[in-house]
Amino acid sequence: MAELAGRVADAFEARVREHEERSLSPLAVRSYEHGGRLRDEDECAVRTPFQHDRDRILHSKPFRRLKGKTQVFIDPAGDHYRTRMTHTLETTAIARGVARALRLNEDLVEAIGLGHDMGHPPFGHAGEQALDEAVRERFGGRFRHNEQSLRIAESLNLTAEVRNGILMHTGEQEPATFEGKIVRLVDRVAYINHDIDDAIRFGILDAADLPQAEVDLLGSTGSGRIDTLVHDLVEQSERAGDIVQSDEVGDAMLSLRSFMFEHVYLGPHTRAQHEHARETVHRIFGRLAAEGRSEKEIVDYLSGMTDRFALEYGEPT
Repeated sequence: MAELAGRVADAFEARVREHEERSLSPLAVRSYEHGGRLRDEDECAVRTPFQHDRDRILHSKPFRRLKGKTQVFIDPAGDHYRTRMTHTLETTAIARGVARALRLNEDLVEAIGLGHDMGHPPFGHAGEQALDEAVRERFGGRFRHNEQSLRIAESLNLTAEVRNGILMHTGEQEPATFEGKIVRLVDRVAYINHDIDDAIRFGILDAADLPQAEVDLLGSTGSGRIDTLVHDLVEQSERAGDIVQSDEVGDAMLSLRSFMFEHVYLGPHTRAQHEHARETVHRIFGRLAAEGRSEKEIVDYLSGMTDRFALEYGEPT
């Protein structure tokens, strides 16, 4: 691409380096000091490596399929329920705002945020649990959506910091960068509050059912709770030199998360849907295994399905 280089491309990296050195916190990852890609390649002359990663994710098939994977409810009627796509965009937007306030690398946060759920299977929590069961029973392995997201990130040849943030957005280990830690925490901020909205809309939860002490502290609306959580996160992190919440606000958020698991994610109102999801995943898995496909082929194909495609493909024959 050297023949297309011009004054902007020639000066781009130098300008970005100068801007980041002047504007970013010492704790931020610098765009041109990343940990490398799995396969060598020429970088774009008018995008930073993290911007390049962001665009690869946005243009990928796994990202596009997120629009057909719902968060809590299986292929619900209506246009207002969250999908993995809307959750991903909401998480990324909130995380970028936190990164901007803390003078961290917004492009890195954006790439991690957009890619963190690319490997999530259909049917939300129930689908992931069912796929894990099937992999264990047939192959003795396991399925975790963050590990599948990492495999997709590796196939896209994303930078080390983006791959790490995607893998570590859930689980026991913390991300290696502050930018990754932001996405890890904001992911919970987003899905807890957005899933509350969807559960109320679906009619299985009433706002009055929410634990009152947590509502009094965090706010009575989803947007109010997110605002409280974000302000607490920014102020506490700035003081601590790390990505942290105050004990009071963090405990309240975890209490809401436990409430959602008990009353919504694993609650009686969604039990029939979850059982239907489990049966569908196991049926598809068995069918693919009977065709002689490998564990990787089955997992890649099944985890990439949208809710609707899985329901159609998994109909009893």
